[in-house]
Amino acid sequence: MSKVIEKKKQVVSEIATKLRESESTILVDYRGLDVAEVTELRKQLREAGVEFKVYKNTMSRRAAEEAELSELNEVLVGPTAIAFSNEDVVAPAKVLNDFAKKHEALEIKGGVIQGNVASVEQIKELADLPSYEGLLSMVLSVLQAPMRNFAYAAKAVAEQKEEQGA
Repeated sequence: MSKVIEKKKQVVSEIATKLRESESTILVDYRGLDVAEVTELRKQLREAGVEFKVYKNTMSRRAAEEAELSELNEVLVGPTAIAFSNEDVVAPAKVLNDFAKKHEALEIKGGVIQGNVASVEQIKELADLPSYEGLLSMVLSVLQAPMRNFAYAAKAVAEQKEEQGA
């Protein structure tokens, strides 16, 4: 009996550690997905560097309280799978949101983003953000715009001077 309790304590501790250390954690209800769809989802998450696990809700609730995220207890009802990402904040939200759009059976319940409990709306907003590379290209184009406009103006002035001189 004590071995079982000890093992459960280890699982609770593992979940609590993952909740504290992950950049982004998303909780989903996967009811209604068939085996092939769950396999495809796991593959997409693995490719994005996201860990996807199913734990018992009682253990997840205890871990949430241990990690001082007791607000998660409201969504830890029914079949719940948890996606953890230690590096990319946006990756699990993007993959799960895109998958949920194609497969209506998958429902995002909530999550934790950088240590703060997030609502479904916040997770969907995060998923709609452009990628890091996309943001960099936007910043670069904003930085280049004044120089580009100056170059166009200088060219127009030079062409006007040439026409007046000819």
